[in-house]
Amino acid sequence: MALSKNQIIYIAGFGAIAVLVIGTLAFVPGEFGGSDGSGGDAAENDYGYTPWTGDLFSIITGDPDYELPGEIESMLFAVQAAIGAIIIGFFIGMTYAKKKDE
Repeated sequence: MALSKNQIIYIAGFGAIAVLVIGTLAFVPGEFGGSDGSGGDAAENDYGYTPWTGDLFSIITGDPDYELPGEIESMLFAVQAAIGAIIIGFFIGMTYAKKKDE
């Protein structure tokens, strides 16, 4: 099976992007850290901001230092990603169906 011109262009494009990403990651010093806490820390440290709400689970349990276990956080993140994938897949399917009907 011979590849079409468009398929070759796509493969070359994705290959170039992969080389750029891997090359960039190989030469970046230090560790990658998440931004979950850094934004709040920056606001509290730089501007004297004090939060006016609490963490939902801290409020429910009554313990201000309560944190969810890592497994629960991972599960909630996976559910969020699945919902996003379903929404994107729905719109891609709708677009495909519209083009097929035309």
